[in-house]
Amino acid sequence: MQNQMFSVPLEKNPLISLNVYSGHFTTSHFHAAHYLDLNHLKTNASLARDVAIELALPYMANTLVDTIVCMERTEVIGAYMAEELLQEGMSVINRGRDINIVTPLSTTNKNLIFQSNTQELIYNRNIIVLVSTVSSGTTIGSALECLSYYGGIVVGIAALFNAYPEKQEQEMYSLFTSEDIPGYQLFRPGDCPLCKAGQKLDAIIVHDGYIKI
Repeated sequence: MQNQMFSVPLEKNPLISLNVYSGHFTTSHFHAAHYLDLNHLKTNASLARDVAIELALPYMANTLVDTIVCMERTEVIGAYMAEELLQEGMSVINRGRDINIVTPLSTTNKNLIFQSNTQELIYNRNIIVLVSTVSSGTTIGSALECLSYYGGIVVGIAALFNAYPEKQEQEMYSLFTSEDIPGYQLFRPGDCPLCKAGQKLDAIIVHDGYIKI
């Protein structure tokens, strides 16, 4: 798989890049011809700061934010994003405020919950949801359902990658989309053309990585 990797740089900041592996991959919901590696953007401090600066831009001037809810190990980016939203400046609406970084817990049934001591940071608070990848919509859907239950007010959704931006009901800002990856598609397992062509699976995509088959 290493020989099938290529990088897609962000036009506004080429230091930020999406690493893409070509092949035949599966998740619990779909098959794909590409695996997207975003870990370096979430774990490298310098890159995470650059990512946060880009993701904060749409909310700097006119969006009051109390809490950033981080999904899929985006806490480092979330902290830098809060720092960016709180910077001094006449056009920075959140200057002088407090912004909290919160991550929900996942139950054995994969339902999202917030601990009792963090629920006050959600109820009636203005919230940005920060997520790594939006593909099937399962993760973001669960997050929005959870926040609605706890009384949160979603004022923004930010993602590193959004597979189908034109199909999202909620307005979302993302660094990369499927349009940046030639031939990017997701398939239901029964409709996968790679399976029909007899191409064996290369790997199973799991949380924050993959397992070779």
